[in-house]
Amino acid sequence: MILIKNGLIIENNRLVKKDILIEDNLIKQIEDVIDIDCEIIDASNSLVMPGAVDVHVHLREPGFVNKETIKTGTLSAAKGGITSIMSMPNLNPCPDSLQHLNVQLELIKKDACVNVYPFASVSVNEEDKIISDIDQVADSVYGLSDDGRGVNNLELLEEAMKKALKYNLTIASHAEDNFYKYDRLGEVVAVLREIELAKKIGCKYHFCHMSVKESFDAIRKAQQEGFTNITCEVSPHHLMLNENNIKNANFKMNPPLRLETDRLATIEALLDGTACMVASDHAPHTKEEKSLEYDKCPNGIIGLETMIPIIYTNFVKTNLISLDKFLDILVYNPIKVFDLPKRDLKAGYPADIAILDIESEHEYTIDEILSKGVNSPFIGNKYYGFTKYTIVNGKIVYRK
Repeated sequence: MILIKNGLIIENNRLVKKDILIEDNLIKQIEDVIDIDCEIIDASNSLVMPGAVDVHVHLREPGFVNKETIKTGTLSAAKGGITSIMSMPNLNPCPDSLQHLNVQLELIKKDACVNVYPFASVSVNEEDKIISDIDQVADSVYGLSDDGRGVNNLELLEEAMKKALKYNLTIASHAEDNFYKYDRLGEVVAVLREIELAKKIGCKYHFCHMSVKESFDAIRKAQQEGFTNITCEVSPHHLMLNENNIKNANFKMNPPLRLETDRLATIEALLDGTACMVASDHAPHTKEEKSLEYDKCPNGIIGLETMIPIIYTNFVKTNLISLDKFLDILVYNPIKVFDLPKRDLKAGYPADIAILDIESEHEYTIDEILSKGVNSPFIGNKYYGFTKYTIVNGKIVYRK
């Protein structure tokens, strides 16, 4: 048993002091005061919340363990107060069949310290030529994606949408037109045509890491027309940075940092609900790769450890979003969109809990990073809301 004492939980948009008792792997009791002889965590002046859910994480294993492993990636998630992640399929083997997916599932069972729900790919080896064996993998995943590459084969995408609808899976789109690539138009052209397909088929369709004003305008319009099956996420880097902030390879990602007008549109989309969640797009690379010339180094930054502090500091502390919305965009909406196993800070639910230091500011340093990658543009920045403890299924998996 673990007893969390004197923590502040969010109730009806207010911080309320409560004690939380964990027994076996479940939340047993939440009361004003609980006194029992067991392991105690003092959570005075700390925010106690259901662990965050990040639907966009590159764990790199199997296939690219020089960049990250399931062990290091999930430790990094735990350090960030994230207790459930969805892992992207740009792996080797790519999870395009049950046989290939099982390689990853076995590694997750062995090494993961948080809940990991893998995506299966839309196309075989993410090559946009042959559809993956979705019938075979449907019972083992919650979503399909070719993230890292845009699906430009629209016949294949439509077929995948029909399968997704049949099995109640969500497709997560890396919207990028092959002709325009990283240009702003590359995202917008892909978003516009994929919205039309998603309207036609009616499957759950989720746009990853949106970054351009016109993309948000198109998604907002579809939602206003009643197409609630069409959703999108935003990433902390597109909320906080624009192209003028680029200093080195740690600021290189895909989609790239955009215009300041795009950054402001990204914030607006989060505030008005067009974007219903924040996701890190955690993408570790080796120091050698990121030390190459800017044009030659790979896209991607790490983000699991800073996602919550960035959102808490820049949006909650500034009153741009409410405490309730903070939980919606980091916990409840990702669960709802992908139909993941339910998590909540209530008796009877699995004890997946993050305890955050909301009292003191902390400078994020390279030495504390638990990911194998140290490619973050946020090193040296100060934030509130770093994690003191993370509990997954009733076990402490991270303590500061």
